[in-house]
Amino acid sequence: MKQNNNPFKSFWMAGYECADMLNAYGERVDMAKITGHLDRVDDDYDLLKIFNIKTVREGIRWSRIESAAYEYDWNEFVKMKRIGLEHGIQQIWDLCHFGFPDGLSPLDTDFEIRFIDLCRAFVRTFRQVDTTSPIMVVPINEISFISWLGGDQAGTVPYRRDVGWKVKYELVKASISGIRAMKDLDNNLLVLTTEPLMNVVPPADIQPDQLLRAAQVNEYQFQVTDMLEGRCCSELGGSPHLIDIQGLNYYYNNQWILDSFQFLPWANESNDARWKPASSLILDFYKRYEKPVILSETSHPKEHRPDWLRFIARECSLLKDIPFWGVCWYPIIDRPDWDNLSVLHHSGVWEVNDKGTRLLYQPLAIELEKLASQCNE
Repeated sequence: MKQNNNPFKSFWMAGYECADMLNAYGERVDMAKITGHLDRVDDDYDLLKIFNIKTVREGIRWSRIESAAYEYDWNEFVKMKRIGLEHGIQQIWDLCHFGFPDGLSPLDTDFEIRFIDLCRAFVRTFRQVDTTSPIMVVPINEISFISWLGGDQAGTVPYRRDVGWKVKYELVKASISGIRAMKDLDNNLLVLTTEPLMNVVPPADIQPDQLLRAAQVNEYQFQVTDMLEGRCCSELGGSPHLIDIQGLNYYYNNQWILDSFQFLPWANESNDARWKPASSLILDFYKRYEKPVILSETSHPKEHRPDWLRFIARECSLLKDIPFWGVCWYPIIDRPDWDNLSVLHHSGVWEVNDKGTRLLYQPLAIELEKLASQCNE
């Protein structure tokens, strides 16, 4: 696919944290509300003009949209969609960003049919507001991560430690059915998947079994896409035609040592041979699926934010021979930790004070403005 088929309005994109999950303590976390974005969409979009960012990631917040089974309140989504149109902002919508409606789990027998109904209702509502724009949608965000967190670590619904594969299987099953339902309703719809990009390496004093296990763990990152494409678990009805764009989420701590979980330093100052350049990891994904790629999430906390942005920009510049279509800084507005709302990550382009005021983090803003201006030359 040629680069000029890129459907995105800007290479640099903004991601607004939209998780609406139940956290490790069973508390509902509504990040769009907590960060103030829900009430400040108009102002937040206006702020993007200094970087000429015209594409954003948003979420409908399934737990808030569907307060009772098959009963939807789309008012907040419609408001956000209309504000996006007013600003000329292209929105990528996550239908499920780690949060499910109260009382619903991926292991429930009605999960798939509830998700299909949500998908259909979303498309119909979208078209009531916007009859012409492509619908850009992430059906379920980071299935690999949320199935591990909820099914193996008991960090969210279903709060189990022994069913990670089962949760993954059911989420992919629902995704496939939901995608098919949406594409049947609208042929101007693009599906973006968002999966973690990682590199798990054996210890320095490598043992033969550790080399094999590290390779096996690395393969896990491909499971969801393989299932969606029908490369495995063919009974689910996956197909390459279901996915239009491959989104990859890559952070400073996405390379680590097997068993110890010690992170490989992202700048690789020690020239560790086990470390892999981000560009190489992205290229491996592209070669496997041959789908256009974006970095759908990336950021770094605190003072190393500008360094990380420069690093990511350099890595992405090496991907000129493939359809690499964009980078999303996530989150663009700072966010607190899911399990401790008093702890801020300090990873946004804008930080937030006690009154919700957006405070531009100047060292990062300077670098982002330079890169954005280069895209417009």
